Amino acid sequence: MSTTPTDTDRQQSFAETALRLGGKSEEEARRMGAVDRADEQVEHMFAPQYQTVNSPVHKAAWEKRVPIELFMPPPLPASAPCDGAMDRSFEVVRRHREAGTLFDEHKKISTTVLGDLAQAGYWGMLIDPKYGGQGAPFQRFTRFLTRVAVQDATCAGLASVHGCIGAVDPVRTFGSPEQKARFLPRLASGEALSGFALTEPGAGSDLTAMRTRAVLVGDHYEVTGEKLFITNAVPGRSVGLVVKIDEKPAVLVVELPREENEQFQMVNYGLYALKHTWNRGLKFNRLPVPKENLLVPRQGDGLTIAYHGLNLGRLSLCATAAGSMRAMLANLLPWAHFRRTYGAPIETRELVKRRVARMAGLIVACDALTAWGSYLIDQGYRGELECIVAKIFGSEAQKEAAIELFMKTHGGRSFLHGHTFGDNVHELLAPCIYEGEGEVLGLAFFKSLLKEHGKQFFEPIGKAFQAAGIAKPNLANPRHAWVVKRELWAYTRWLVGQKFGGRQVDSVPGIDPRLAGHLSFAQDQFGSFGREISAAMAKHQLKLADRQCRMAELSSRVQDTITLLVTALHAHQKRDEVTTAAADIVCQDLRRKLTGERPSDAYFRDLSKLADTIVGGGFEAIAGAPVAEILMKYEEDVLGVEYSPPRGPRRAALIVGKPIDVGARLKESGKLKAVVSSLTTELESRIQTLLDEIGPGLPFPGIDGRKMIDADRGGLDVAASVV
Repeated sequence: MSTTPTDTDRQQSFAETALRLGGKSEEEARRMGAVDRADEQVEHMFAPQYQTVNSPVHKAAWEKRVPIELFMPPPLPASAPCDGAMDRSFEVVRRHREAGTLFDEHKKISTTVLGDLAQAGYWGMLIDPKYGGQGAPFQRFTRFLTRVAVQDATCAGLASVHGCIGAVDPVRTFGSPEQKARFLPRLASGEALSGFALTEPGAGSDLTAMRTRAVLVGDHYEVTGEKLFITNAVPGRSVGLVVKIDEKPAVLVVELPREENEQFQMVNYGLYALKHTWNRGLKFNRLPVPKENLLVPRQGDGLTIAYHGLNLGRLSLCATAAGSMRAMLANLLPWAHFRRTYGAPIETRELVKRRVARMAGLIVACDALTAWGSYLIDQGYRGELECIVAKIFGSEAQKEAAIELFMKTHGGRSFLHGHTFGDNVHELLAPCIYEGEGEVLGLAFFKSLLKEHGKQFFEPIGKAFQAAGIAKPNLANPRHAWVVKRELWAYTRWLVGQKFGGRQVDSVPGIDPRLAGHLSFAQDQFGSFGREISAAMAKHQLKLADRQCRMAELSSRVQDTITLLVTALHAHQKRDEVTTAAADIVCQDLRRKLTGERPSDAYFRDLSKLADTIVGGGFEAIAGAPVAEILMKYEEDVLGVEYSPPRGPRRAALIVGKPIDVGARLKESGKLKAVVSSLTTELESRIQTLLDEIGPGLPFPGIDGRKMIDADRGGLDVAASVV
């Protein structure tokens, strides 16, 4: 394999330069440099106005104003040509879920469901119609994923695996016209479902450690190596396979053999997460792949291709989290209404109300980040920073909702077989790892945010010291300061301008006062981020790469401010009171996290008011979400009759004998007093007969769970539920 090297290929990257100047080993500098160059090569695929340096987040952090207009995506059109396929696909998932036919005998999404989705057009959502796809805009696609995830998160996840990080994005973005014509129609129809094979047993976040190789032999490549944690790893399906060719990363589109053989084997293992999909390892031993299946980017290599699709997957993850949390909230409400403590349902308790309101806020924030990030993708932005924020917040929000809000409200029932949480706990937690573990990804966010500033001001200083042979610079040393006087002057001018130049603070006409306060707060926060980041770079200099905890802390604060801003503006555009109230709650939470303030009593009142509205059915976002049956109900009798409080002390509720038609007796007798007297006598007689026949065998003491007592004694029908 060979491609014409570009200037980006030949240049030493910013990270590589910094690591070498900082005294890191040649191997570490080289490997990190390879990753950084791949990132830069992806960057140069985008027009200058859509690159990271011109992204909304980068502008907000480093320029004189927050470009609010770039944080407010316009509403989607009312309809689009892809809507029909989306509605059909949604109905397929809903119908199979309600019929209990989503999964096969292995508890995986069944081939019948996959086929029905193919007929509906599900697998071609992101593929151009000329290749048989739906051509869905990405913002519309992610909103659709949220709908599907409410019904079943695995089905939503498979659409992302196939369309975002599977073979679809690499082929449609990097494929030649011939490759697109050959692969995309089969990928669109679902004839070739796909995944992406990147991770290896020894290569996760360090992708330069890959060991899978492809060697050109005549008209084909022979692939040898092993991949791990590959979703959609099924014989006969397709994968975008990242390999090394001549020690350079590359991507081959591989159509897996339909049966295992000496050249291709599946690696099975127990995996708690992704239990409804086939996630397995792939082992290759000189597997032949046609050389025409090699994807050749205009610049860069296989890592360039791999990194491109990750942003789409990150937004899809946030969209799916928004759907999963809708399902959780929809199932929390009936339980909170049913479960009683001290004679009142727990939906009236302030702690539970806080959980209801907090989950609604998390849902609105995920909706906001997904819509915003997807809009930027559709506009042509790279979206690196924005997609990372959405992925980290979405996965952490889902984790919090599952553990702190859903599980704790359901208590011990959460761990019953058949409970939404107990059956899916690993599915709910695993997104914290997918598409990059959260904290590690936060470091990548920070690196991307400071990179241009570092290249402009700090890299020239480092190179000047290197040229002067100064290994350990000290600006207190006059000689050292003189060496970099020109570079220091440029940096000083920037710093003074940041500190004293002032910033423009914008307002949004007609915004709710609650949201306006959050908008002003976010702009104030951005006013100091540039100086804070630069100060950290100046303090730690070439050792900043080793200060991961400091970088993570700064990164987290910037991300939280972005989430606060996007959520407030999203709620403003929705102009819905419940959405506004939920956004206000999550924005207040984020502000306190950033400032360290304590919650006020007014905040708690806002929580309760929002929760009461949601309990009363006022949150349209969860309308139509499926609700599972409450497990281990404490019915008062076997007929399911629930007695309303207040209830006095009791050991058992009994239904004795057949129903008595009081109306018929009144009509026959015409005398109420006589009917009441006869009913009293008859009831006393039946109960006495029951007690005499059961005798001392009634097992109230030490009863083991729920015991049903059925008796048919001389025409006396008895049913009792001991509670």
